[in-house]
Amino acid sequence: MENFLLQLFIFLTAATIAVPAAKKLGLGSVLGYLIAGIIIGPYVLSLIGDIEEVMHFTEFGVVMMLFLVGLELKPSLLWQMRVPILGMGGLQVVLTTIAIAAPALFFLNWQQSLAIGMTLALSSTAIVLQTLREKGLMDTPPGRSVFSVLLFQDLAVIPMLALLPLLATGAVHGDGHHGGGMFDIQELPTYLRILITLLAIGFIFVLGKYGSRPIFRAIAATRVREIFVAAALALVVGISLLMTVVGLSPALGTFIAGVVLANSEYRHELESDIEPFKGLLLGIFFISIGASLNFSLISNEIVLISGLVIGLVAIKSLILHLVGLIFKMAQKERRLLTVALAQGGEFAFVLFQLSKTNGVLTDELIDPLISAVAISMFLAPLLFILHEKFLDRDSAPEEQGDSDVIDRSGHKVILAGFGRLGTDLGRLLISAGIRPVILDHDASNVDVLRRFGFEVYYGDVTRLDLLEAAGAGDAELLIVTIGNVDKARALVTLCQKHYPHLQIAVSSADRAAAYEFMDMGITVIKRETFDSALALGCDVLQLLGMPTYEAHRLTRLFRRKDEEMLPELQKIFKSDRDHYVSMYQKHNAELEELMLLDTNVDMEEIERAWTAGNPEE
Repeated sequence: MENFLLQLFIFLTAATIAVPAAKKLGLGSVLGYLIAGIIIGPYVLSLIGDIEEVMHFTEFGVVMMLFLVGLELKPSLLWQMRVPILGMGGLQVVLTTIAIAAPALFFLNWQQSLAIGMTLALSSTAIVLQTLREKGLMDTPPGRSVFSVLLFQDLAVIPMLALLPLLATGAVHGDGHHGGGMFDIQELPTYLRILITLLAIGFIFVLGKYGSRPIFRAIAATRVREIFVAAALALVVGISLLMTVVGLSPALGTFIAGVVLANSEYRHELESDIEPFKGLLLGIFFISIGASLNFSLISNEIVLISGLVIGLVAIKSLILHLVGLIFKMAQKERRLLTVALAQGGEFAFVLFQLSKTNGVLTDELIDPLISAVAISMFLAPLLFILHEKFLDRDSAPEEQGDSDVIDRSGHKVILAGFGRLGTDLGRLLISAGIRPVILDHDASNVDVLRRFGFEVYYGDVTRLDLLEAAGAGDAELLIVTIGNVDKARALVTLCQKHYPHLQIAVSSADRAAAYEFMDMGITVIKRETFDSALALGCDVLQLLGMPTYEAHRLTRLFRRKDEEMLPELQKIFKSDRDHYVSMYQKHNAELEELMLLDTNVDMEEIERAWTAGNPEE
């Protein structure tokens, strides 16, 4: 336990120091993590022990990342992307495998060449997606193209895992298991393996589509946040375990689950709960890659490994550029696609280990290849920086315009609170063609409203990570219709601090709450009960015999005078309560006198014209 805590302390301290320094220098967080890993690794300070064990654990960060990526992709959007996923992704993997395997045939047998070609065809999902997010490129056309290729690569890992044992030519090392230790699916007949695979994927779909909602609804009803966090983590861990048992990629399973849950009302809450764990594990994973660089081997085989790195980057760059040309991508998109994916990927460590276990590749072949992959991954953030500094500058203006368009239609407004008032307001906005992102913390209310067709999401609106997931950084307006004054005040304070560009409109429960929001600088405030009281009062006056026009005119007069005196009373509400009471009484007396004088005006002729209208018009 002591050793574990020491290792964890070293990792976290290294990240805390290196990442801010790297960001300040414009290098990005990923490169900061990698540098931190090199420094604390066995070849510099030697502060950490077993790197392989740490990497095995932190690879779970990649799994979480794919789950979050899936949450952002609704099935309809994924279907729209089928052409770039299957076309671009499939072409890149096939061509890269051939381009790497072909020259390898001069030195190795075809089984080893194919294994190396398949493994090196993959790119780093973790590094690339993290970098794209940091640079705000995920929602751009080139960013979506990069993601499409990465997604196909992750899907391609499945047949690669199945094919590698079939390429075995030498002695098997170890037990040959890669299915999680419970049972080895590879020992079963082919038709049973296929059946189990389909059943596992079907189970994930059913669980995400039908089983998750009642579970999360019941958990949300407890209003215990840590239990919801535990449930979210249990979902990801459970699916990863299932995929591992049946010999599939855990990342693929969680990605499918994320896509299925993309339409769920609990999507934003799941994102907010898992994001911190994903970020931490990914960071430690990058540190592990940096620490795993074998500088002794690199120094002894500097020519070979340098040649492998240059060859890998060059071949993948040429293939990616060719793919971009085939799919008629703009020059700027081709550049980003080439720069983003011209490195090895984290799945190479898994596939090389499996190749070794099954006797496909030897240690003499694997060790320099792993070093080359690790160095290429280290170079990936540097290539992004070079692209940003030099290659991206000379893009044509029209190409820049196309690449920078982000489709956020219908997400310029966030409506926090969807109770009695929020529901009617939401209906009005939707009817007017405005589709707000609606957040509510009442799980039962969310469930009912979604049955009526409203796109409402469950979550605590006072959480910064949830607001970020809901798009507060890009939104224009926040509407607060939360009945709880403390929670509404906390939300406004949070948004004013982190999203000062947001316009804010607030519904206040009463006059005292309105004063509080006025103190905070909010100008658009509607008292929830005030309008209802005036509307009801107008009807009451008519029931008592007052002419319709007069009743409406007096109601409007009352509203105007009450709103005029509100700022004056707000200034002294907290500082001098006695003075406030006397001023309140004075304003009321003035208002009564004014309205009494107004009712004495002869309005009979106006009333007849207003009520019946002029028949000649």
